[in-house]
Amino acid sequence: MHDIGFAKHDHTACVATAMETAEAFCRDNKVQLTPARKRVLEILLEQHRAMGAYDILALLSAEGMGSQPPVVYRALDFLTKHGFVHKIEKLNAYLACSHPGDRHSPLFLICHGCDTVAETTMPTAPLKDAASALGFKIETTVIEVEGLCPGCQTGDAA
Repeated sequence: MHDIGFAKHDHTACVATAMETAEAFCRDNKVQLTPARKRVLEILLEQHRAMGAYDILALLSAEGMGSQPPVVYRALDFLTKHGFVHKIEKLNAYLACSHPGDRHSPLFLICHGCDTVAETTMPTAPLKDAASALGFKIETTVIEVEGLCPGCQTGDAA
């Protein structure tokens, strides 16, 4: 598992690896990666940014894959349920998972300058210890943090 963060990387390999992981997962778990689900995941991977459902729908519609919101929402529900996409609550948008196939607790770094979102993993032991002290059992953890990406800090953001 690696973190892409805000750095440049081999985007073609990133997309290919994520798609292979999703296809293998669906095959192994006997769930269907329908054309709409597959295309929504491809769009999020290709764009490599958080996107609203209606932004995704516009691209699907332009490609002739459907123009009704349920098409994209069903695909996003499936992809989120199986860990290939995350919902970024702060932006009401979706982001392809940087760690598909790995069980992890994501930490999202959201730049309020350019809306770029980077996913990393976070150590959960301190949270689990604090919760345990109160008799609480954590089942899922997602943290969204706002700030400035390196490009916005230096004025180099695209």
